[in-house]
Amino acid sequence: MPNRRRFLLQACLAVLASPLLPAQSTTQPVDEEVRASIQKFSQIYEVVESNFADKIDPDRVVYRGAIPSMLRTLDPHSNFFDPKAYALLREGQSGHYFGVGMLIGAPEGKVLVMHPFQASPASRAGLRPGDEIVSVNGTSTERADVPKVSSLLRGPRGTSAIVKVRRLGAPEPLTFTMVRDNVPRDSVNYAFWIRPGIAYMKIDAFNETTSREVDKALTKLGESSIEGLVLDLRDNPGGLVQEAVNVADRFLRKGQPIVTHHGRASAETKFVARKGERGPEYPIVVLVNRGTASAAEILSGALQDHDRALIFGENTFGKGLVQAPFPLTGNAALMLTIAKYYTPSGRLIQRDYTRKSLYEYYNRGEGRNNEKDMRKTDSGRIVFGGDGISPDQRFGNPDLTPFETELLSKLAFFFFAPEYFSNHPATLAKDWIPDPEVVDSFRAFISKRDIKFTPEDFERERTWVRDHLRYELLVTALSKEDSDRVVLENDPEVLKAVDSLPSAKALVQKAQIVARQSKKTPESTSSGTASVNP
Repeated sequence: MPNRRRFLLQACLAVLASPLLPAQSTTQPVDEEVRASIQKFSQIYEVVESNFADKIDPDRVVYRGAIPSMLRTLDPHSNFFDPKAYALLREGQSGHYFGVGMLIGAPEGKVLVMHPFQASPASRAGLRPGDEIVSVNGTSTERADVPKVSSLLRGPRGTSAIVKVRRLGAPEPLTFTMVRDNVPRDSVNYAFWIRPGIAYMKIDAFNETTSREVDKALTKLGESSIEGLVLDLRDNPGGLVQEAVNVADRFLRKGQPIVTHHGRASAETKFVARKGERGPEYPIVVLVNRGTASAAEILSGALQDHDRALIFGENTFGKGLVQAPFPLTGNAALMLTIAKYYTPSGRLIQRDYTRKSLYEYYNRGEGRNNEKDMRKTDSGRIVFGGDGISPDQRFGNPDLTPFETELLSKLAFFFFAPEYFSNHPATLAKDWIPDPEVVDSFRAFISKRDIKFTPEDFERERTWVRDHLRYELLVTALSKEDSDRVVLENDPEVLKAVDSLPSAKALVQKAQIVARQSKKTPESTSSGTASVNP
């Protein structure tokens, strides 16, 4: 067997053979039943490699076939990362990379700039949403995919990236020369006053810098002036658990438990607030939805169980399985589920996945209160687990109409922006609102595309269309971040959350009374230090 094939087979057999415990642990003996299974797999692989009609790709058979298929029989979140995927995972957790700073995609088979990041080399150079990338440093990208172009754009700090693009309205391709730099991927990009005394802060994910970013944002706002906080965790997929614990720590009292995890081969580990009380106990409303997952659910559950915040929105995703990284030879890694997460009251965060397909699991419907996992908060309120974190107050945005879904799924607003700015200056005021002429030009634009609608559809949704045109065109004229802030300032759910702050204040006051009556602090336990990534 050639060396390459032998390495791939050994990698697969290593995963099959043992739990691949971290370096400080020892590998468990392989029993005879497992050994027999390994032998069967080896025989099957040899037969396939020798007799399949076409030459096989070992990467595809092992990395994309055998190993992922085996892990899928365990749970939805155990996963195998080849060297490239594992490097990207670690880069995402670091909160920065070196490059030109823009999001790219291929929505219609061509690699396009989706938007440059604010204050990035790409933004300063003048790249716009909709620009088609045709070459990077002389290398043609017209037949390349997004990962290939992304790798060309990244590089050592201080090196040059010469990017040639096609822009609608420009007779010839445009060339932009940028110097690669550190591109921070902050997780707290929005923290501002939504009303006098009422602050809004959004945490997009939990990476290595999140807790420091939260501290910095609250300090910049002036935390002593905060009378209420709307903490937005919608569509936060999670990340590093320790960072979620650190954020919870600053809002809870010293010694209060934050989260516990344990599993068959994993001893119970408890995380508690080590410092606590690092600011006034202002009321907090936490926004959650079906996309709130993992570490974001840990933070939500801890604040809810201690009556520190009112949870507002939908049932969260329900991802409460602990994945630990197990490095393999060749810079690959296995992310294996080793335990389950429980909130301070003992609620299981993970929802059932045993009788669902992966599609059903990842496209969850509306959540429910799981009566089998009913617990009480510190003040005695009933809360539910086993299906994510159930909100204290439910709120769901209205379902999109078929016409709205069609426009969003086909990126109609994104593709209209380059056409609009091919005939207009790329400058708009933050308070700009499209006039009827702009809205009518959009209607003419979508009439030429594969979007089916009636005049009645358009008139019924005219205001909705106008608002989305405003947001999309502001991305080019200002920045994605400025446009997002305009969206958030007018978000019905955010405004409803502001109205719920008095209820959150009542929770805090009740928790304070309970704490005074108990005349003691919660039992303090030592926090685990293992690095886990849900």
